[in-house]
Amino acid sequence: MRVRILGCSGGIGGRHLRTTSMLVDHDILLDAGTGVGDLSLAELALIDHVFLTHSHLDHITCLPFIVDTVGAMRNKPLTVYATQATLEIIQTHIFNWAIWPDFAEIPTHEAPFLRYETIEVGKPVRLGGRSFTALPANHTVPAVGYHLDSGKSSLVFTGDTTVNDELWKIVNRIRNLRYLIIETAFLNREKQLAVISKHLCPSMLADELLKLQHAPDIYVTHLKPGQIELTMQELEDDIGEYKPRMLQNNQVFEL
Repeated sequence: MRVRILGCSGGIGGRHLRTTSMLVDHDILLDAGTGVGDLSLAELALIDHVFLTHSHLDHITCLPFIVDTVGAMRNKPLTVYATQATLEIIQTHIFNWAIWPDFAEIPTHEAPFLRYETIEVGKPVRLGGRSFTALPANHTVPAVGYHLDSGKSSLVFTGDTTVNDELWKIVNRIRNLRYLIIETAFLNREKQLAVISKHLCPSMLADELLKLQHAPDIYVTHLKPGQIELTMQELEDDIGEYKPRMLQNNQVFEL
């Protein structure tokens, strides 16, 4: 299993800043933020599955464009996987004919460009020997993270979350955990904002990592544009012993 980072920024503002999305092998997306826009038409047409963590715009921006752009180039629907709550938000507020056409009905109800698949926390979805399991997240809207397992090793992406004891109970049972990608959206001086918006800041991440019983490589995502260097310095000061690294566009993880 090959995971390529298409976007990992908490915002936009330059060619190197793309919001959250990961390409797994050639056919699966994990979230569909603005990073998807850098893929070619041929690459977009190969995507069969999209797993969503939650419905916030920075994680779904390109989903409507993917299906509109390459739907007619494909011979089967694009399948979107998410919790029932997230799918209801997407259907009600995005694919509703007011914001974007309902591609679950286009070109026909019997042969649409888009279909939905409901997932549940803790229940794996297996695709060609690859396992995707939703993990609990604690955010302002219904949200999950994901455990990606190739059979040889695993990657955990927390998605957007704040303090989350349930997550660590599950993560600590993953024996082949190799990579942990976790968010840190705010500086320490903005801790109250992090709490209100259900994100993390460096001091909060430090407390969360005390619950981790493994020693995976740790990568930090969702850094805010204009605050990247300062946030990474605070992470070094607060949790340097964990050696957290900044997640970067086009970084590749082999599982």
